Amino acid sequence: QVQLVESGGGLVQPGGSLILSCAASGSFFSIVVMGWYRQAPGQQRELVATITSSSSPVYADSVKGRFTVSRDNAKNTVVLQMGSLKPEDTAVYYCNADVTRWGGRQIFWGQGTQVTVSS
Repeated sequence: QVQLVESGGGLVQPGGSLILSCAASGSFFSIVVMGWYRQAPGQQRELVATITSSSSPVYADSVKGRFTVSRDNAKNTVVLQMGSLKPEDTAVYYCNADVTRWGGRQIFWGQGTQVTVSS
């Protein structure tokens, strides 16, 4: 199995910053894509940012210019730096990893970490 452990959520004022981290562990050959999704109450889960093993990022339009995703392939970690936060960024943020294992490629999710942007 593969475990994803997230950290760094919390309460922040509008305009503030937060950093989310996620570490992957377990049985896998490689992590093809790693990143973050979020789900607000009553909404569907949506992509925030992902990054490939060659460090090519993809961002949702709503976070471009405000969020930065990075990864450390040696440590199997991904970091989401969030700036200029808005109330609409409030959601549970989930770490996601697309990994290669003996059975082929599989998707794993973290438990989620709450981010609340409010004054």
